[in-house]
Amino acid sequence: MNELIEKEIKNESLAVNFNYYNEIKARIIDDEMFAKVKDYSKEKHKVITYFEIGKLLSEAGGKYGDNIIEEYSKKLVIECGKKYNKRTLFRMRQLYNLFSDEKVSPLVTQLSWSHYLILLSVKNQSAIYYYIEQIAKRNLSKRQLEDVIKSKEYERLPVETRDKIVDKAKLEIKDLVPNPILIKNKNNIEVVNEKTLHNLILEDIESFMRELGNSFCFIGSEYKIKIGDRNNYIDFLFLNIKYNSYVVVELKVTEFKVEYISQVQKYMNYIDKNIKELSNNSTIGILICKRENKFVIEYCSDERIAVREYELV
Repeated sequence: MNELIEKEIKNESLAVNFNYYNEIKARIIDDEMFAKVKDYSKEKHKVITYFEIGKLLSEAGGKYGDNIIEEYSKKLVIECGKKYNKRTLFRMRQLYNLFSDEKVSPLVTQLSWSHYLILLSVKNQSAIYYYIEQIAKRNLSKRQLEDVIKSKEYERLPVETRDKIVDKAKLEIKDLVPNPILIKNKNNIEVVNEKTLHNLILEDIESFMRELGNSFCFIGSEYKIKIGDRNNYIDFLFLNIKYNSYVVVELKVTEFKVEYISQVQKYMNYIDKNIKELSNNSTIGILICKRENKFVIEYCSDERIAVREYELV
């Protein structure tokens, strides 16, 4: 008698388990059909579908154990295609777990599944949220996203900036300038002076502007200004459209020195007084050195100036 009861309970459990599988399979078939009929929105539909499947997998796993993904994948590969393997189902569950505490936002559904396959390999959740925002703001392709993750863009942000991102605090221009700043040196040229470093940047100015952050526009190189009866030359002058602010960039191939701050301040003050319009915000400075000296910077810093090291790549 007990054996019959145990058998009935087991059969009932298998039936419920099978219900999860049938629902997952139905959603996959629906998404496959949607992709064929409505190509313009198939990626959004796919992400939402995979998020919902991830929820089902999470619930089924909670009841029947983690091996449920392996069990389902074997059947789905046969019945729906090879792409629904164990790895793909695992990524779907990851997607759900990542956003399970909040409603899937329009920002999330704007990303393609290809983007998520790259993002889900990142272990730091805050870094994932940062890269999601960058995809939207900079319209990053799959290849470009791979590049920024490979360059450890999030990890190179100042600790204070990462804390602001976690707390969703307001960010300034200099918050998003990484440290170190990566400067391309394809021909392995030996950088012995500022002129050489300056020329390397000019060879791929767009890459350099992307390193500095978002929304930078190039104004000039060796931008001439006249202070008194002497000509001075700002290494680079940019305008950041988002923050509506001019940005002075000065290059040094040595360790940080106190007098470098006063030089950048002088250029910033000139731009504020003679170039910027009333509608512009105050000028920002970025001082790029071979090596920073945190102990010195601590006592002579200017909140308007970001001091960063550079690294040739």
